Amino acid sequence: MGRSPDLLLRGGTLVDGTGAPAREADVAVVDGRIAVLPAGTGVTAAESLDVTGRVVAPGFIDVHTHSDALAAPHGAGGTAEPLDDLRLAPLLQGVTTEICGNCGTSLFPSLPERLPELADHLRVTFGLGPVRPAVDFDAFAAGQDPALRHTHIASLVGHGTLRAGVMGFAARPPRPAELDAMCALLDRALARGAAGLSTGLIYPPGTYADTEEIVALAEVAARHGKPYVTHLRDEMSQVESALEEALEIAVRSGAPLQISHHKTAGRHAWGATLRTLPRLERARAEGVDVLCDVYPYTAGSTVLHAMLPPWASEGGVGALLERLREPGTRDRIRTDIARGVAGWENTVGNGGWDLISVAAAPTSPGAEGRTVADLAAGRGVDPVDQACDLLLAERGEVTIISHSMREDDVRRVLASPLSMIGSDGVPKPGRPHPRWAGSFARVLGHYARDERLFPLEAAVHKMTGLPAGRFGLTDRGAVRDGAVADLVVLDPASVRDTAGFDRPLLAPEGIDTVVVSGRIAARDGRPTPVRAGEVVRVR
Repeated sequence: MGRSPDLLLRGGTLVDGTGAPAREADVAVVDGRIAVLPAGTGVTAAESLDVTGRVVAPGFIDVHTHSDALAAPHGAGGTAEPLDDLRLAPLLQGVTTEICGNCGTSLFPSLPERLPELADHLRVTFGLGPVRPAVDFDAFAAGQDPALRHTHIASLVGHGTLRAGVMGFAARPPRPAELDAMCALLDRALARGAAGLSTGLIYPPGTYADTEEIVALAEVAARHGKPYVTHLRDEMSQVESALEEALEIAVRSGAPLQISHHKTAGRHAWGATLRTLPRLERARAEGVDVLCDVYPYTAGSTVLHAMLPPWASEGGVGALLERLREPGTRDRIRTDIARGVAGWENTVGNGGWDLISVAAAPTSPGAEGRTVADLAAGRGVDPVDQACDLLLAERGEVTIISHSMREDDVRRVLASPLSMIGSDGVPKPGRPHPRWAGSFARVLGHYARDERLFPLEAAVHKMTGLPAGRFGLTDRGAVRDGAVADLVVLDPASVRDTAGFDRPLLAPEGIDTVVVSGRIAARDGRPTPVRAGEVVRVR
């Protein structure tokens, strides 16, 4: 090692992230890097922790977050405090690296002249007040405040942001010069360290793109050896055809394919994982590099305006709000939800307003935790009018939770060898989905230990080695000599999630110590003053 370790974790059971069987070993940290030592070594360190009876694992990698804007001051006077619980939630469940920029929305890139209209779109998406987009990856990285970063962060390039940053919110194909500009901005971002390309094909403006547009951009990602990460065009009744589109894009472009938060939601798609998962396995056997991620809940979360047909959002947030003031618009929305629109997922039509609850409405806290149907009944109005009125009152900034999945489908995706774990956390004030604070502990406790869905070693691999390999995080995701010292110490007998829909930010139990870049960032399940998170550039 050359010199005495800064930190020694002794007496623990090592689950190293590769999927290999657990073994006894001591783990040392020297200058922020790992050294794996034989159990019972006589090495002394500046700080030594006895972790007998505990598991030592790599820091977890959350492959699917929407935490892009958290590392910036928000609230009155630009203070950090209002969002501290949101910022700490990943760390306290053992996450040391987050991948943001998912579902087609990132804070960059944009042509300078498009920044003002893009800023309003991002305000609605992230729900944290004014959010400033960046022209490129370097500006995004420079805008991250290290004093607010508990974890490392890597970012994808969001296709929706890229499209809006070049051609605004027009519902049309890009002109050749516009597509060239999008490809050039994407190429620069990937060269500077962005982790891949993401799409959110149910969200405007991403939903306005056809397959050809996405293939052209995915070809850029392929040249960099980086993945195409997609929220499918439909995760409900048309999930199988949407999956075929994603596979086509991967085959034609040559890019590795990551299916985001794979699910088969809504009553018309329940049970479809019996077909989608074998389809993914068959594609891999045919040479397509396809994997997926999943969160361990039967409810999802997104923005309220995604419950409306795509035409409603053409032109951006301002245009949406103007339309919602017109009675004719609301009648058309009602008709489209009842009858469906070709190519539109139609969450409400596949479930109902009684399954859609409000998670965040900044100026209407009394609405949070209640369904749109319940709110509408209380006012004696139609649910569509209730949704539109709430969007107008909040200037579009409303997040919802949708109870749309079935447990057997979730279990099948979790158990698949092709799946890794991502929280899909939407960290906004109010009553956010508990997955932001509970996903990783829930997999370890409920599904691995209690339900015996897979061994602990497999669960940890889904959170560490598998995602590190997918996203090119070459010095993370495994406890091995020379790797970055991102580590978790947990009690396998007691680890469990405690966050629920009523109290969504409760910290889990059984996560004892979290080490970020060799420094103890959480001790005895509580945060320390350490802020060791960095922006990770993927080369």
